[in-house]
Amino acid sequence: MVLVDMRNHGKSVDIEGLDPPHNMFNAAMDVANLVKEKGWEWPDVVIGHSMGGKVALQFAESCTRGDYGHSVSFPKQLWVLDSVPVEVSPEYSDGEVEKVLRTLHSLPSPIPSRSWLVNHMIQLGFSKSLSEWIGSNLKKSGEQESWAFDLKGAIQMFNFYSLNSEYKNSIRRLHIGLVVAEKSDRWDPDLIQRLESLSCRTRDESEGKFSLHVLPNSGHWVHVDNPKRLLEIVTPRMASLST
Repeated sequence: MVLVDMRNHGKSVDIEGLDPPHNMFNAAMDVANLVKEKGWEWPDVVIGHSMGGKVALQFAESCTRGDYGHSVSFPKQLWVLDSVPVEVSPEYSDGEVEKVLRTLHSLPSPIPSRSWLVNHMIQLGFSKSLSEWIGSNLKKSGEQESWAFDLKGAIQMFNFYSLNSEYKNSIRRLHIGLVVAEKSDRWDPDLIQRLESLSCRTRDESEGKFSLHVLPNSGHWVHVDNPKRLLEIVTPRMASLST
């Protein structure tokens, strides 16, 4: 398993050549370029959370279109974790991710300390687990704490949060598993109904498969709120590829 830091995130911040525009197409191209550079086999499973889910969908679409060359092996499974696969209506666009980004953008720079950040986020109404996870995204620079990602770049990428192409174009020839956080505030009930209908539909193998899973006791940060149940959903289906 390979955990990728997307452009403007983690250690990718220090890599030269990841030029704008910071959109989903280029972020997915970064993944393809990484696979090629390392000489790895093309991944059977691609997993993305939030904005990473958009990157995963874009990666699958680009494989279909031949953007990475015609020798690419198409992924067999795509897992999209609490990432709305279509354009979000204004009523549901002001979710937890936007609130976190706005809050982080308003904080002093440099951050006084990790403990200050965690306590400050809790005081603003964010959960302790989320606040501690946000605090884990700081890095020590001398006597100061700074973000381990490019905050402005991350905000720019978030402006490309919705894919321009229709969702059905990404479902060919693979299994797409969509995990929806039970307490997430980004999901239009009408969209959930359409996705449930799609999940129940029997599909031809050439069209691929789609499954919808609601993760209980979880907000948008699924890996923080209920990691055990998330693994119980994803792991058996990934293991089925080797049988």
